[in-house]
Amino acid sequence: MKSLREPDAPANAFTHSFVVEESDIDELGHASNIRWVAWVNAAAVQHSASLGLDLETYREMKLVWVVRRHEVDYLGPAFAGEQLIATTWIESVRAATSVRKTLIHRKRDDKLLARAATTWVLLSLPEGKPTRIPKELAARYGIEK
Repeated sequence: MKSLREPDAPANAFTHSFVVEESDIDELGHASNIRWVAWVNAAAVQHSASLGLDLETYREMKLVWVVRRHEVDYLGPAFAGEQLIATTWIESVRAATSVRKTLIHRKRDDKLLARAATTWVLLSLPEGKPTRIPKELAARYGIEK
């Protein structure tokens, strides 16, 4: 069995597992595309929280991340009861944006089911305007700016 990480995933990529629930299933009998986007988002939030950067901390810093763009390649279906593993990392940062990659595999056979790239924008609060990503913040995610 190959590693859960694709060759382009860095060693510091964050992983977490979750189970596909009955409520995730659409009228075609497999996980809804809406759930895949939610899982990609949840992986990002959990990764950030694991670094001590939850929403409350960001609000104290007067910053917040928002999604500008999600790109998801659906490579295979997921069904109720299956355990999936999300692997995520920040691939790059530039000015006020970052690009986060996410891979979702099925645990039992390590099959890659989805690949995503999300562009996030850092906003200052309360203005809600894009603001440059501080070097210290990029460093928390293991990215050199």
